[in-house]
Amino acid sequence: MVEQAIDDRIVELDMGQGGKKMDILLDFITERIKIKKIPKGIGVESFDDGAIIPFDVSSTDLVVTTDSYTVSPLFFRGGNIGTLAAAGTINDLLMMGAKPIAITLALIIKEGFKFSSLGLIVDTISEITSQYNIGIVAGDTKVLPQNTMAEAGMFINTTGVGVVPVGKRIMDSSVHPGDKIIASGTLGEHGFAMLVSREGIELETNLGSDVAPLITMITPILEYRIHAMKDPTRGGLSSVLAEWAEKSSVSIWIDESQIPISDEVQIVSEIFGIDPLNVSCEGKAIIAVHPDDAEVVLQILKSSPLGQNAAIIGEARKEREGQIFMKTTIGGHRILDKPVGEPIPRVC
Repeated sequence: MVEQAIDDRIVELDMGQGGKKMDILLDFITERIKIKKIPKGIGVESFDDGAIIPFDVSSTDLVVTTDSYTVSPLFFRGGNIGTLAAAGTINDLLMMGAKPIAITLALIIKEGFKFSSLGLIVDTISEITSQYNIGIVAGDTKVLPQNTMAEAGMFINTTGVGVVPVGKRIMDSSVHPGDKIIASGTLGEHGFAMLVSREGIELETNLGSDVAPLITMITPILEYRIHAMKDPTRGGLSSVLAEWAEKSSVSIWIDESQIPISDEVQIVSEIFGIDPLNVSCEGKAIIAVHPDDAEVVLQILKSSPLGQNAAIIGEARKEREGQIFMKTTIGGHRILDKPVGEPIPRVC
């Protein structure tokens, strides 16, 4: 029997916040999984927003995603942990090109938690899923002693199930040279709204989380040549582009002057010295689309209340693959790197 070397590393907080440090943890876990996908499917090894399970006798593939929500505080400007759980699960399915049909709901609740707060959270999840005819089909509930959950009052885990027509799956590895890159709206609002809520900072601003399910905005564009799509959650825009560049073997060139950033986010980012391109969004999509379809997709997005600030921010190229370049507002280019981690922890 071959003895394994002792691994003295420990799990660090930053390893759960997206970025390069999280890659270390995910690689450690996935290397130990023997069967990572169903034949002809997409599995955990791809690190997409969901897995795809093909059916030999069907014209559709099953898409499955799972996520856990450990946000603090539970209630924040623009939503609560329930809004995040419902919208986040729905959006992860959409990013794979799927129609969401059902979710599961598991609640881990700290003893002493108020029924009134629990009711608000569950009602939020129910209202969002019922609005789009998505069933909550299974669940689990656990109650833990106060001393095991620190300041947290609740954690939520969800699994989402959807279907996508065969041949219509959307993946991170499918960005093509020449594709236009679209941001569906202003970036960074969720992470900065969480920071302001958490710190109890009173600012003369209407900054709130952008958390929202994107079904009505995304569904109409799926008939066009969308090659990749991702919601910029942990690690923000920078993480999305870095993953695409690596998985698709392209370079991505963006124009800083075209990236939609609200005045409120700009102000808060300057106060805290945090780059908004690295900050989480929960109601936006980054889209790689065939150049001939880019303008019509942009106009469809802008016609939605959720996409009024959508913009084409750059394009993919073949040369210098794996890198991201940003044309700055002061001239010249700088390399945009994948962040080490989410600069504002516990935002989702």
